[in-house]
Amino acid sequence: MKLLLVIPPLTQLNTPYPSTACLSGYLRSKGFDVSQTDLGITLVDEIFKPSFLEKVFDKTEGLKLPKPLRRIYNHRFDYVRTITPVMRFLRGQDPSLAIRIANRTLLPEGPRFDSLGDMEWAFGVSGTTDMAQHLCTLYLEDLSDYIRETIDPFFDLIRYAESISSFAPTFDELEDSLHRETTLVDQLMLSLFQKKIEQEEPDVVGFSVPFPGCLYAALRCAKWLREYRPEMKIEMGGGFVNTELRSMSDPRLFDYIDYLTYDDGELPTEMLLRFLDGGLDEKELVRTLYCKEGTLVFSGNEKQNIAFNEIAAPDFEGLEHALYFSMSEMLNPMHRMWTNGKWNKMMVAHGCYWAKCAFCDTSLDYICRYDAPQASVVVDRMQKIMEQTGISGFHFVDEALPPRLLKEVSLEIIERKMVVSFWGNIRFDKSFTPELCSLLYQAGCIAVSGGLEVASDRLLRLMNKGVTVTQVMDATRNLTDAGIMVHAYLMYGFPTETYQETIGALKIVRDMFRDGLLQSAFWHRYAMTAHSPSGKHPETFSVSRTTMQNNPFCNNEVEYEEKFDYDIEKVGEGLKLATYNYMHGLGFEIPLKKWFNFK
Repeated sequence: MKLLLVIPPLTQLNTPYPSTACLSGYLRSKGFDVSQTDLGITLVDEIFKPSFLEKVFDKTEGLKLPKPLRRIYNHRFDYVRTITPVMRFLRGQDPSLAIRIANRTLLPEGPRFDSLGDMEWAFGVSGTTDMAQHLCTLYLEDLSDYIRETIDPFFDLIRYAESISSFAPTFDELEDSLHRETTLVDQLMLSLFQKKIEQEEPDVVGFSVPFPGCLYAALRCAKWLREYRPEMKIEMGGGFVNTELRSMSDPRLFDYIDYLTYDDGELPTEMLLRFLDGGLDEKELVRTLYCKEGTLVFSGNEKQNIAFNEIAAPDFEGLEHALYFSMSEMLNPMHRMWTNGKWNKMMVAHGCYWAKCAFCDTSLDYICRYDAPQASVVVDRMQKIMEQTGISGFHFVDEALPPRLLKEVSLEIIERKMVVSFWGNIRFDKSFTPELCSLLYQAGCIAVSGGLEVASDRLLRLMNKGVTVTQVMDATRNLTDAGIMVHAYLMYGFPTETYQETIGALKIVRDMFRDGLLQSAFWHRYAMTAHSPSGKHPETFSVSRTTMQNNPFCNNEVEYEEKFDYDIEKVGEGLKLATYNYMHGLGFEIPLKKWFNFK
């Protein structure tokens, strides 16, 4: 029984998304024949080649194009000539090109370049490589815009057809899209998928769908399997399935797939493979939804799980590391880490050790079931991954890294004399003392991100965040003093938040940047989700849901009635503009309310 695990387009371009590697590590340790592929990176690799760009420009010859796209088309020969050097540079294969790119003498410059500011101010006189990387990113974004506006309305560098999958109450638009004529991008993706199927000849194909922007591509490939390889069974799981499709009632999805598996995929996939091999009864399936004679059937066994100590290290064999490339889309230092450099992604522990925040999906297994392994197990996994990938940098993808385990892991790293770099998400709680932060730095911690949310003690209590503004400031000071970069997640529009509280939160953020306690931050608009305490009990937060009925397809974001005596959208724009300036050492003297004076 052979399994092919597929990451559909598109997740990340700089490093492998870890879902299939985690499944591969566990299933291979159990003796299963497993292969894996990131179809997204192989697709993008083929798109950004002269041959495909020539097809795109040939197909759009003679079209009446708006001025921005005509500008790109007029430089088509320059794009075809330079695309291979650009990709070599972004993959670190030809760093000597940085000077020519940064001098702005090599690349054609499309509409994305019009918003460029003072490059020397942004990157300094010595940041030639960073500057060149940013220019190459704009170059690729111009090409992506051209592809999206001319031949494939769903294409994007990071997401593919996300608009028809995000918050989709019904399956209608997705199904209509799956039956429309394939685009050049669709055709290329399906040809690459077919090649992989013919190479591996699996019995089962499993699609990992972590984001809405992966669903359309997964279903396109599944549709091809149904038509040309109907004997192959099709499984789908991942973050999107876990959050959006838990209460799905429309069976049409099963015209394209055979099984949906929920939460951690190791045990459900193992049981599914054993069932398909004839060794189990279907009632023994774990957290699996399927359609039988037109009726949806759920085989639960929901509490069955594998101890995190017993799950093998992620296994990245089969993923083409050489194809990944770095981008520099934004000047935000933490956002650049997400898109820049190759990182080994892994979890230190399962779930969140707090799991009480009102805005968080705390009822879902990946958050509410906290399970921490021994520190030696974590570091063993790190060493195994380093041996396989040759990369010493780690992005710990935990919901919130537990301070006690972080301390033990750091001591283990130092004891073994390992040289590594790592970063991840934390809670800014009182455990991050000067001593712990110094230890983390010695072990290789280079950055952390954490939720300051609305910097208001009243709202932090209402959110059940478990920290105060003072505790957050103490933690960020200790981390920064130790030499660790700090990024803050910030939130606006939380129920009952007043305009004055928003102004007060911005003041705290301004002061933290001015005093060097933050180096990076980003504001998000609050969204109520069905799996969070605020979504389950909105009345506790003085709001009410507009409907209590489930959609037949996606059910995650909750619509609710909210009343603000201020323009929430304009306030969001002001918060982001102010914080962007603070992040670059500007605007501290500007009165806070000035950021919200929109005409």
